[in-house]
Amino acid sequence: MSEWYEKSFGEDYLIVYKHRDFGGARREVERMIGWLGLPAKAKVLDLCCGMGRHSLALAEAGYEVTGIDLSEALLREARVQEGAERVAWIRSDMRELPLEGGFDAVVNLFTSFGYFEEDEEQLKVLREIRRVLKPGGKFIIDFLNPSYVITHLVPHSTREDGDNLIDEKRRIENGYVKKDIILTSKLDGTPRQYHERVKLYSLEKFRDLIADAGLLIESVHGNYDEEKYEAETSPRMIFVGIRP
Repeated sequence: MSEWYEKSFGEDYLIVYKHRDFGGARREVERMIGWLGLPAKAKVLDLCCGMGRHSLALAEAGYEVTGIDLSEALLREARVQEGAERVAWIRSDMRELPLEGGFDAVVNLFTSFGYFEEDEEQLKVLREIRRVLKPGGKFIIDFLNPSYVITHLVPHSTREDGDNLIDEKRRIENGYVKKDIILTSKLDGTPRQYHERVKLYSLEKFRDLIADAGLLIESVHGNYDEEKYEAETSPRMIFVGIRP
């Protein structure tokens, strides 16, 4: 039986998350460059790069970028974007990367973490981040803030996109935030169903996982506007750290 993330990050993902724009990615990358203090032409890995918004913005800023994702559909979309030839695109599971070390930075953005049921599986991801970073290399892991998600969860929403009706139901259950998505074509009425699930990690638990992987946290931001993390009001937990 395939895992939810093997099914959910296909062609329909591009419809559901079409609103994520490339301009926003450039602004976020500008902020990340400041946090990371990267040297010119640094080697950067965008781990779980999706359709490549941040990989392309990093390459545009002059870095040597590798984008890795498990979804062939999203990588296909990334490869047809303007400037895609400047990025090395690789399909891989994030728990076992087909890469040597030597990266100046690894970024893992917009809750591309917590997909697995066991903590040990998430730890494999963090240990791979450490392995591919050179000593003194920096990382950013951008995760949701569980307390904010719980407080601001929208249980149900619907919207239209072209010929598709998108119905999304969200819930907190057994330590996960879960989303059920139904796309219904207005042309033939055929529904397509998807499920997303992310494990909710508190700041303290996430700190423990990062430490267990042999990485050090330098700062935690609550969003890309430079704000410090506040447990109740920050929408994100953005960890910036270093491989000692």
